[in-house]
Amino acid sequence: MSQRIKTHPILDPKKGDIVKFKFNNIEYYGYKGEMISSALISNGITIFGKHHKDSASQGIFCANGQCSRCTIIHDNRAIKSCITPLQNGMELFELDGSIDITLAKLNNNSSDDINNSTEIENIFTDVLIIGGGPSGLKAAIELGKLGINTILIDDRDVLGGKLVLQTHNFFGSIEDCYAGTRGFDIAKKLENELVTYNSVNIMRETTAVAVFSDKKIGILYKNSVYKLINPKIVLIATGARERTIAFPGGDLPGVFGAGAFQTLLNRDLIAPSKRVFIIGGGNVGLIAAYHALQGGMNVVGLCEAQNSVGGYKVHLDKIKRLGVPIYLNHTVLSANGEKNLQSITIAQLDSNWDIVSNTEKTFLCDTILVAVGLEKIDQFAIEAERFGIPVFTAGDAQEVSEASAAMFSGKIAALQIAQKLGFDIEIPESLKITSDILKTHPGDIIKREQYSVFSKNIDLEENNISEHKTKKVVYPIFHCFQEIPCNPCVSVCPNNLIELDGKKGNILDLPIFKGNNCISCGKCVAICPGLAITLVEDSALNTKKVSIPFEFEPKFSIGDTIDLNDSEGDIIGSGIVKKIKNIKAFDHRLIIEVEVNSNIAERVVSTPIQDIEEMKKTVPNPENIYQSDETIICHCERVTAGEIRALIKQGIKDFNALKTIRVGMGACGGKTCSSLVERLFLQEGFKREMIKKGTKRPLIVEIPLGAFVNF
Repeated sequence: MSQRIKTHPILDPKKGDIVKFKFNNIEYYGYKGEMISSALISNGITIFGKHHKDSASQGIFCANGQCSRCTIIHDNRAIKSCITPLQNGMELFELDGSIDITLAKLNNNSSDDINNSTEIENIFTDVLIIGGGPSGLKAAIELGKLGINTILIDDRDVLGGKLVLQTHNFFGSIEDCYAGTRGFDIAKKLENELVTYNSVNIMRETTAVAVFSDKKIGILYKNSVYKLINPKIVLIATGARERTIAFPGGDLPGVFGAGAFQTLLNRDLIAPSKRVFIIGGGNVGLIAAYHALQGGMNVVGLCEAQNSVGGYKVHLDKIKRLGVPIYLNHTVLSANGEKNLQSITIAQLDSNWDIVSNTEKTFLCDTILVAVGLEKIDQFAIEAERFGIPVFTAGDAQEVSEASAAMFSGKIAALQIAQKLGFDIEIPESLKITSDILKTHPGDIIKREQYSVFSKNIDLEENNISEHKTKKVVYPIFHCFQEIPCNPCVSVCPNNLIELDGKKGNILDLPIFKGNNCISCGKCVAICPGLAITLVEDSALNTKKVSIPFEFEPKFSIGDTIDLNDSEGDIIGSGIVKKIKNIKAFDHRLIIEVEVNSNIAERVVSTPIQDIEEMKKTVPNPENIYQSDETIICHCERVTAGEIRALIKQGIKDFNALKTIRVGMGACGGKTCSSLVERLFLQEGFKREMIKKGTKRPLIVEIPLGAFVNF
């Protein structure tokens, strides 16, 4: 289990019962109950099988059961290893067509077993909530307060959705959405409140399978027992799935979404990589880079096709000052390798989004994270509405935004549902206003004046002829320059010395320091989600002390001299470490006090943890980098862009017609390839309204046919 994370600055190393298992007749060790895919990767196994079509290597891709890339063989059955728990003594094999899977072995059930199949249970409820993420949990809490009979289902054993994978502090306000609290702690807070309401029935490890015309919803309870739910109203809080892009080599093991990476890293404490490259500059990509660094991996770089990132500037600044190279106006040309990913090649884009010649750069890496945005999962809502079931949506299923906004949309949806059920309640307009603010995209970047005025107003008190006593003045410096919804620093200041500048009139305003009697408690430094506040102690000498936030295992000690950088990541000098403080009230964040020259004190923000110049080193570009027609579009059935283009050029504009070459016919049900195929249509000159979308499968997810009779 060499790829287990032994120490982590935020998370406690996973402990549990160690069990033995075999993969391809070789014995390994893993933790009982963890997903098989995680156990394999922890042992350095990244190839789980070979595709039946061309023997291409298959490995983990989504880590949530949506695709079939991680399929292996257990007990003569094909199983998805990312959603199947590990048990002691399992004998597992890669899926490569050589295993003897015969009908006789699969059909071991006798006629007596068939006769013993159980009757399908029908459950009646006022409200069914599908999805136990931030919006679903918040909605269930509000319905629970009103005593409304509610069922909340979620396909995981732990509630919280993507919150449980988020180790960073959240933005927003403390009062409204737990700002300054780490994502996994927010999930615990919501769950702890929810379980106090008896009217809410929580069904974990339960998957919504389909919506039927008789207004029933099929579920697979505990992933084994099929039931039917008859709700009066349905709330869809199913979140969002990651978008992807197509590029040559994008099907290699080692290329996967940021969500899968965070699942392995933050849920299972497994470091699946040594060198990571990230595609996409939204918050998901920026945060994934930070999480990778916390997990002890090198982040070789991040590329973004636009001329600026779409995520928060504080997230960008955070990874830049830690030593991550950022390549704006760049795109990926190819992922390179034979059986596994070995490198990535990127190139610059011009103003017309065309590749600029001779700008190709190739970097060694063993993982590429595709973080190019999210798209809402609203198929359940569409089906429910089609069959006349009153339906509401919340969170990313309604509109993709931050988790703080998702919680508010869940609360609003719950109140709307209560009104629909006849409850005489009003929905305050302030809820919608706050929700809209929390959904706000990053605003203007504003130049800020620093507070050097304090260093000019320090008095010297004469104690005797030869000595002077220095008056100490402490003040915060705010290294946040962009209008985003965030104000926890205002809330935690014990002397109310921090306030918002008032330009917007809400929490989009930037914080300012008003006063001169800071007590140096460090609470603002400790709670800032962007790690964008430092404290300067000015004593009218040639040096000053600066307190900086730090969320890594320090590789330095008191008395060491360390490099220091500004908010843009540039090294501006060095300082001597004077203190390393752990603020117990603010979980797992250190405050490092360094002594620096006075002229850089107000610019110091952090210290790098990796050598940016080392990360920028390239290797020779591979030959035949950009073979777009060889790009795999449909990963399940391994259909190339060239095969699809050939049919489009014949005049086909119906996605269903492409199924003749197996596009959209694989295990993911077209969830991954549909948007990629649409792009090919657009590239070939078709307008969006001319394209006929493919028919959706009646079942949202795959389940065994026998499950419908609990067989």
